[in-house]
Amino acid sequence: MELKTKIWMTGALEWYGYVGDKEMFLGQRSFPNPVEEGDEWTTEIGDMFKVIDGEIRLMGKTEPPKKYW
Repeated sequence: MELKTKIWMTGALEWYGYVGDKEMFLGQRSFPNPVEEGDEWTTEIGDMFKVIDGEIRLMGKTEPPKKYW
């Protein structure tokens, strides 16, 4: 599968990408690597993403996942 969304990782191991024409935080450990068709994840800030037709799409927002130390 060819990923059509431009993505990159920062030195802090955070993934970012252009979703539409907007630069968005895609996650740290929640980001699937390698990215494949149908992958779904929720970032640490509650944004929900899914890979559809080779593009990462924002599906909505939810409560951020609870962290249990």
